[in-house]
Amino acid sequence: MDKRSFLQKMGQAALITPFLPLSLNASSPVERGSYELNDEDDFWQRIRIDYALKPDYINLENGYYNIAPIPTIEKFHKHIEQVNYEGSHYMRTVQWDNKKRIASRLAQLVGCDSDELIITRNTTESLDMIIGGYPWEKGDEAVFAVQDYGAMREHFKLTAKKYGLVLKTISLPNHPDSDEEIVSLYESQIGPKTKLMMICHMVNITGQILPVRKICDMAHSHGVEVMVDGAHCVGHIEVDIKELNCDYYGSSLHKWLSTPLGAGILFVAKKNISKIWPLLAEHHREADDIGRLNHIGTHPVHTDLTINDALDYLELIGMERKEKRLRYLQRYWSDQLRDTENIIINTPVEPHRSCGIANVGIRHMKPSELARTLMEEFRIFTVDIDHHNVQGCRITPNVYTTIAELDDFVKAMKILARQT
Repeated sequence: MDKRSFLQKMGQAALITPFLPLSLNASSPVERGSYELNDEDDFWQRIRIDYALKPDYINLENGYYNIAPIPTIEKFHKHIEQVNYEGSHYMRTVQWDNKKRIASRLAQLVGCDSDELIITRNTTESLDMIIGGYPWEKGDEAVFAVQDYGAMREHFKLTAKKYGLVLKTISLPNHPDSDEEIVSLYESQIGPKTKLMMICHMVNITGQILPVRKICDMAHSHGVEVMVDGAHCVGHIEVDIKELNCDYYGSSLHKWLSTPLGAGILFVAKKNISKIWPLLAEHHREADDIGRLNHIGTHPVHTDLTINDALDYLELIGMERKEKRLRYLQRYWSDQLRDTENIIINTPVEPHRSCGIANVGIRHMKPSELARTLMEEFRIFTVDIDHHNVQGCRITPNVYTTIAELDDFVKAMKILARQT
């Protein structure tokens, strides 16, 4: 059975299984029209109807939080009502079974075994758990890039103070000549005491997709483990953790899977589970039980439940179809601007090195000024990035973004590029 068929079957099973011990009568969703449309443009227009969009601006900053579609939010509200209706009875009986069931479905989506994945609250929690819980010894070394996400870089610094670690960094080129150039950069920092390497699957500030498998294979040949920041990948591009051959992988589901805020995943290869120190103490479990890393106390379990609905919505679109659309939207605007005078694209041109995210700057404008001007003068919302070799605005369309909106963005950028 292929992955798509399995996920569809899992979604159907969730509807049949007594997912909650009691059921409230759910009202019928508002009829917004069929998804069975042959024309691709018509299909994406239909998808747009599923989003409640603020009319004040064009939202090209979906990277921080991918707002959830209305069908998912409707289910989210029902879960809130259900959990509140049952109260402590729900919390003391089935909350853990439901979370485990959904985690198993997520494991199928990302290509790992169900006993190697837990649901967390975000990528920061997932990867900081590894950084802080790793069995460090004084003098051990860790390697990461200066373009990596700040929360993890800061946690490495904090952990270095506690354990006496040596931190080594590389700087990723925005336009690498080859995979080997990137692999060599990481390899150049490996020494006899290097224990862990952190890499991005997709660099959050530029959208560059790194050759993860090649980096992992190289690192493993030196006895170094690899932790992958996949914050922007699940629900954005096809993810196959086993194929990546990494040791740890974290992602945020409220980004491209479009769950409500506060959902993430952590993968830990089975052989590594026993050596990671938990973030919070759990009751007794076997050393290789990943559940021992998943105790966070009382939390919004209705968010966990809604992950299942977000997976259903992803299946409705289709992962391959969504990835293709996001890549098309990014290339639609970036290809028009790459050869424009005074405009700098900070994302590689090769199609396989990016998907929906890209970064663009204007030579004579600071990123903060560019973001402010786009919002104030053109009503286009984005985010400025001023970080090492990346100066520009990160542009993140979503499945609801229209070509007309991107035309407005391209026009605005060309106007600003001509100004001196």
